[in-house]
Amino acid sequence: MEINQTLKRSNSHRRILGDRLLYFSVCLFSGITAIPLIAILGEVCVKGWRQLGWAFLTEPAPDGYVALMAADSGETIPGGIANGIIGTFLMLSLASALAIPVGIMCGICLSENRRSKFAVFVSYLTDLLQGTPSIIIGIITYIWVVVPMKGYSAFAGSIALFIMMLPLIIRSTEETMNVLPLKLKEAGLALGGSYWRVMLRVMLPSALGSIFTGILLAISRVAGETAPLMFTALGGAAISWSMDRPMAAVPLLIWDFFNDPSLQSLIWGASLFLLLFVLCLNLLAKRLEKRWKI
Repeated sequence: MEINQTLKRSNSHRRILGDRLLYFSVCLFSGITAIPLIAILGEVCVKGWRQLGWAFLTEPAPDGYVALMAADSGETIPGGIANGIIGTFLMLSLASALAIPVGIMCGICLSENRRSKFAVFVSYLTDLLQGTPSIIIGIITYIWVVVPMKGYSAFAGSIALFIMMLPLIIRSTEETMNVLPLKLKEAGLALGGSYWRVMLRVMLPSALGSIFTGILLAISRVAGETAPLMFTALGGAAISWSMDRPMAAVPLLIWDFFNDPSLQSLIWGASLFLLLFVLCLNLLAKRLEKRWKI
């Protein structure tokens, strides 16, 4: 009996020691992982928060000569990122209007026909498209849209963002529909509803919270993309509302600021705005996920 109790105590101490070592290891590696993130956010916030203001958000980007003259005279560089903000919201709006209905319908079809060979093939293509580098999507969109239209345009940029958003929305919709109780559909069909009426009036509203969360995450995923827009929207110095002409975006402005030594100080304000925009979308998605959790 004493030997058995001694062995049990020994095993208990080993388990406790193992648990503590695992706990401290997780904390240590989590802290190491957070160091680069905290360093990046701290650098951007410290250097960018002073630039954020009404003028910075409502005025277009200045040209290099005006910025150089202001810097030589010791004045604040005039202008802001209004043209990039407008371009980003216009292109994201058009891309979302195209990707949301197509992605939701495709996700529903994949969920309902998950065992068919065609659904398996489409699901494989969705995963492949989701892992495709953004610069390749930009080149393909350039060939498909920019060349036939004979010019860069915000419409071409929206198509590139649409292609990047589509697999994210398809996958989130499919996974959400897969976890819905089968009794919901059976009850709707038993009450005499048609198949598509049950899907659109019963199943889809039940999954709307999680689907909307996936849509917000998809938008935040493509909001900071630069490479596809360089091949499609190209950018512009003035505020533009025309979708058939080149248009600026906040990521494109950051790239332009970096390439112009006289405008490099504006990088931090534009980067902070983009980070805050993506952060707000992610926080909203998390809040909706908790509120409408299936």
